[in-house]
Amino acid sequence: MENEVKLAAGAMVALGVATAALVVLPYVQARDITPPPKLKPYTDAQLRGREVYIANGCVYCHSQQPRDRSLAPDFERGWGRASVPGDYVYDKPHLLGSMRTGPDLFNIGARQPSKDWHLGHLYQPRAYVKDSIMPAYPYLFRIKDEEEAKREGDQPITLPPGYGPQVGQVVVPTPEALDLVKYMQGLDHTYPVLPAPAKTAGR
Repeated sequence: MENEVKLAAGAMVALGVATAALVVLPYVQARDITPPPKLKPYTDAQLRGREVYIANGCVYCHSQQPRDRSLAPDFERGWGRASVPGDYVYDKPHLLGSMRTGPDLFNIGARQPSKDWHLGHLYQPRAYVKDSIMPAYPYLFRIKDEEEAKREGDQPITLPPGYGPQVGQVVVPTPEALDLVKYMQGLDHTYPVLPAPAKTAGR
């Protein structure tokens, strides 16, 4: 009986320490974080696109957390400054990611602002990045007759030669594809997060 009490007490202490370290302490550290002045909340379209991003598992291959220069060559890769907690104020759930099968997307909206590029890349990645292992997402598009697309006011995407459908047909993005691209275009964290250093008098 005495051993059982000790076991139960030890388990409760271990649970308390783990809760304090993994729940309470992070909450205390993060509860008063405010967004950087130039960080904008997501638009409705971007929020819908974020759901498409989650539903298609993009977070399994792409991170959204460039590391400090002292920890990794992320800046040299062109991924931008290291992320800070305030960058994620509007992110629920957070999509930090832990794998980098593909490049970090924290600043993809700044590195690649073209809507046409994103749409074409989603339809067939290898048309834009020859050795890409990213899967294609053709189900986010519709193949239509050119005349039908014109009648319905669609805006077909422009693909490199050899990657489009047969003559007389065009590739039209679905609303989900358009929202996903708006979300990725919104991933632009190139704003400053620290105040500029004060100028020294006389300089």
